[in-house]
Amino acid sequence: MIEGMVKDGVIEPSSSPWCSSVMLVKKKDGSMRFYVHYHRLNNVTKKDSYPLPRIDDTLDMLTGVKWFSTLDLKSGYWHVEIDPKDKEKTAFSTGKSLWQFKVKPFGLCNAPATFERLMDLVLTGLIGDACLVYLDDIIIVGRTLEGHLQNLERMLMKIQSANLKFSPKKCSLFKRQVSFLGYVVSEEGIRTDPEKIAAVKNWPVQKDKTQVRAFLGLCSYYRRDMKNFADIAKPLHKLTEEKRQFCWDESCDIAFQELKNRLCKTPILGYPNAGKEFIVDTDASDIGLGGMLSQRNGDQEIVIAYFSKSLSKPERNYCVTRR
Repeated sequence: MIEGMVKDGVIEPSSSPWCSSVMLVKKKDGSMRFYVHYHRLNNVTKKDSYPLPRIDDTLDMLTGVKWFSTLDLKSGYWHVEIDPKDKEKTAFSTGKSLWQFKVKPFGLCNAPATFERLMDLVLTGLIGDACLVYLDDIIIVGRTLEGHLQNLERMLMKIQSANLKFSPKKCSLFKRQVSFLGYVVSEEGIRTDPEKIAAVKNWPVQKDKTQVRAFLGLCSYYRRDMKNFADIAKPLHKLTEEKRQFCWDESCDIAFQELKNRLCKTPILGYPNAGKEFIVDTDASDIGLGGMLSQRNGDQEIVIAYFSKSLSKPERNYCVTRR
């Protein structure tokens, strides 16, 4: 792996006073990602606040789209060169020698912001119209096949001009539905990616707070798909409180199983249409709030998103109308 990175111009020998440890992280396709643990460097790094797109806003922009293509940049962060004076800070040891990166490595706290800025700059004028971008995940859209082809050509010309390269095996062209940002998107709407559902089905019972937080993190990503998510997840959230002792009881197990069942049966959510009337349904209980945003399509009421929130102790004392 080191020899390959040297050959590709990714790393070079170093005599830096800095040194970070190395990890290998398994990717979805079974290959290994070379990862340097930069926690100490990140602690003293001035943070870049360039914003990443909101995933729910990105998905909502797919209204009316009928054709999709997805592209994935090959080793995305490695397209960004590092300032020569900062290279020594990325140094790492393999046990026998010291190396430093010539390009942006995975693991730096500012890497996502830097890369998103790059993509926004390269695809200026196309994002929101011809394509949508979240880091190295790019989806090209089109309301017609001809329009989709034109958008794809426009996007590829900009990518070529910036000398960026794709990973062919991760690209999918001219599809009526594709996987994007953890969802399967199509003309009809969005639904949870079957790969994520499979992961939830096989999720073991939690043994500590770290595992509970990981499970809640996955579930929270899909909370817009689930009615009354906050109420259901409340026992698990209470379990992760700092001063609370970890005790997996019946209420936790019921919440755990219910979240798994709900995630495995999430509905297809529709896209918002600004030209149609929105329907907002709300509800309040003693412990939380719930809501549903929907629109009518003929005789059908199409759910766009669910919303929920647990109430704090002071908020529980509010009257129902104030909640």
